[in-house]
Amino acid sequence: MSWDCGLKYVFSVPPALHQGNKCNLHDKEDLSRLEMVQRLAKDGCRFLQNHSKSPEKASEPQSDEAVRFCLRESGRDVLILQRVSSEQPALTALARGGGKEEARNRRYVVVSGTPEKILEHLLSDMTLDDDCGTTQGKESDKLLDDFLLTYPVFMSTSDLCQALLGHYYTKRHRGMEEPKEALERKQKVLHLVSHWMSRCKDFLREDQHVKLFLKTLYRYVLNDLYEHPTLEKEMGELQKLYQLHRRHTGDEDSPHRKSKALFHQLSWKENVPQSRGSQRETKEVLCHVYVTMDSYLSMRVHSEVVVQELLQAVAERMGVSQGELLLVAITCTGGRLLLQPQERVFSASFRSVERLHVCRKDLSEVQNPFVDNSEIQQRTARVLSLNTWDVAVALTDLDWTIFDSMHEQEVIYFTFNRHVCSTYTMALELLLQRCNEVQLWVMTEVLLCPTLCKRVQLIKKFIKIASHCKAQRNLNCFFAIFMGLNAAAVSRLSHTWEKVPGKFKKLFSELEAITDPSLNHKAYRESLKKMKVPKIPFLPLLLKDITFIHEGNRTFHNNMVNFEKLHMIADMVRLIRQCQKDRMGNGITQKSSSEVRAYIDCLHVIDNQQTLFELSHRLEPRA
Repeated sequence: MSWDCGLKYVFSVPPALHQGNKCNLHDKEDLSRLEMVQRLAKDGCRFLQNHSKSPEKASEPQSDEAVRFCLRESGRDVLILQRVSSEQPALTALARGGGKEEARNRRYVVVSGTPEKILEHLLSDMTLDDDCGTTQGKESDKLLDDFLLTYPVFMSTSDLCQALLGHYYTKRHRGMEEPKEALERKQKVLHLVSHWMSRCKDFLREDQHVKLFLKTLYRYVLNDLYEHPTLEKEMGELQKLYQLHRRHTGDEDSPHRKSKALFHQLSWKENVPQSRGSQRETKEVLCHVYVTMDSYLSMRVHSEVVVQELLQAVAERMGVSQGELLLVAITCTGGRLLLQPQERVFSASFRSVERLHVCRKDLSEVQNPFVDNSEIQQRTARVLSLNTWDVAVALTDLDWTIFDSMHEQEVIYFTFNRHVCSTYTMALELLLQRCNEVQLWVMTEVLLCPTLCKRVQLIKKFIKIASHCKAQRNLNCFFAIFMGLNAAAVSRLSHTWEKVPGKFKKLFSELEAITDPSLNHKAYRESLKKMKVPKIPFLPLLLKDITFIHEGNRTFHNNMVNFEKLHMIADMVRLIRQCQKDRMGNGITQKSSSEVRAYIDCLHVIDNQQTLFELSHRLEPRA
């Protein structure tokens, strides 16, 4: 391969390539930091020149966006890089004509490639500690972060572990590398592993492939200490990670363990955890207990709760005597199983259970939502007696507990491998279901209120709660409340909305503007951007953004990963990390009264839209 100066550009993608054509690189310093490219050149791989442009155009200076490099092996493309400027445009412009100075400002980002070559480029482009504060180091770390966030799209965790072991203990360059080069390669692999584990250790703690990988890598590094004593620092960091996995975690406060604690049976059949060992170590779980065929209580209870304790909580919430109630498990086949008072509710023997159902001893339902009885009057009075700020605090406390336990990579698995890797999306799915649940709760409370004046008071109360949720930076719950108030079954109650005071109508309009979907939810995005961290974003919209990127761009081009698409997705995913910053010091949640928490921990929800519309038409019949 010739390193002579003279060629101003190399071909763009996809060109008509002719094997065997040589090209002269613009400047040797252009690729001075691409160790992998240099090694490939030594191995006989060639850069090819695109002849589709005329010589006149070829002599013109090319912008970075127009300059791409392609690596070919065995007659096929394996990696495409694009030249970019490391510095800001103004600084780069000052360096124009500076030759080597300009070359130092240029770097190469991955456009597409095979998983193996992307990883190889990542390692070759990586900077170690001395350069981590430079612009090049920051951009290299961003590429590393993009890769670690999105690798599940194109390779499994097992494949990544094997590839990293291969790069660390490779025989490919044995005898061809200087000891310093070999040491640097090993340090880069260990730096990548350290960064990966620091981001994902709780998320991947139970992964058997990761445990075996750390054990093997630990042994490799231990064997290399004699030849490379400077690996002692990396050895210490790896030892901490290895022992952390060996302990199998006694840390009950880890976010991943909290997500397992909260994620139980919003749908019993789908969400029962596979292992009850970890469930016993947790304190609280969420479950649904149906009181009619189309309504349920969403309850936060202890994971060791027995039937008698659950029935007592239900009875207190419904205002009935515990002695009148029975707990029945409805199986997937439609059968009914009567649970005994001292039986554990979350027993491993109930794997075939569809849902839990509470009924009276005469097997009638606990409450008929169509009857305007004293129980409904009491329930409305209880809601109206609650302090709106305390209600918002209790809602945000539960939402934040779930969101704080959520790992940013969950949205990747949810978008690309939702049905295959459901165990990796626990907290995300729970938070989405909680959003839907709060929406239904708002509708249920309004539509079960029999008198006009109290319905008006309820709507005023929910508007104030939504305002407080926004003040507490909980936009997920804020949106859920407004979706409940704007639902057709509630918004059609024209007589009720006419009685709402003008002050509250004005507040409602101002807050509703944030939920305006026009201009791609511009109002919401600006409002979220202005909020300080920590904060809870509206997760369905984030998932919609990622889905649009996913559906609008191909994941693979010619059997190569479209990494430009993954760059865009990684930028979206990092929003979760930004919103979770400063978890301990900024107090997103506050203490609420025990009465309010008991109410919020046991929401009554009607999840049947037809039933909700029937209630709406009973309150205000069609004209």
